[in-house]
Amino acid sequence: MPIVVERFLDELESDGVGRGNQVNIFRTLKTILGDASRRGAMAEDPVKGVQEPEYVRQTVVIPTLAYLQEALTTAGDDLALEIMMMAGCGLRNGEAPPVNMNNLVADDVYRVHEQIHSNTHRPAKLKHRKVGEFREVPMPRSVREAIERYEEKHGTTPQGYLLRGPSGYYTEPMERRRARTLFERLPAMDGMGMYGFRHYFASYAHGNGIPIIDVAEWMGRWWYTSYGSLTSVNRASPRSE
Repeated sequence: MPIVVERFLDELESDGVGRGNQVNIFRTLKTILGDASRRGAMAEDPVKGVQEPEYVRQTVVIPTLAYLQEALTTAGDDLALEIMMMAGCGLRNGEAPPVNMNNLVADDVYRVHEQIHSNTHRPAKLKHRKVGEFREVPMPRSVREAIERYEEKHGTTPQGYLLRGPSGYYTEPMERRRARTLFERLPAMDGMGMYGFRHYFASYAHGNGIPIIDVAEWMGRWWYTSYGSLTSVNRASPRSE
């Protein structure tokens, strides 16, 4: 049985599943099979001797203001709006695609209550939150204006969503294709990815004296515990707008 688990992990690796997801999958599988073994459903521990996938958190590369501006100019309208939501409001990759006009609850406040699930490609509850829970984040005027320009040019769905695709929603595969093209056109910055735009928001806010607890709440809490391990590369000093 252990060799079957090892082959399964090898297939995850060959299919391009990220190490972080591999760890989560393995731990879930280990819990299920371990429980079955303890209940006598299996003669031996099915994961005995199987090494857990190693996950090393990579350094987060934070773009400069000039790099961000060039990215916004180079990206198409859809990806540019996603980048604005990440850099301006600190949203995760999955939270930015379902940007919705109905979530503008005040002139300078955006309500985050869903994400596009990476597997189902449909709206789902937020990470680390229960169904129906939400958080509210500050929304710079530049972000609100970007949302309004996009709505004027492209309109929205009947439900208020701005970004959409063939399935009705702007999905991770769509983002991945556009991001690959974007980073091929931008100046090379080793380790830079879409997630760096989210940390641009964190770097700017923390660097301008906003309490780290507030930043953590806006970003979904987890960031506070991991900030000490992040490394700012080419950190900029952006204006508030």
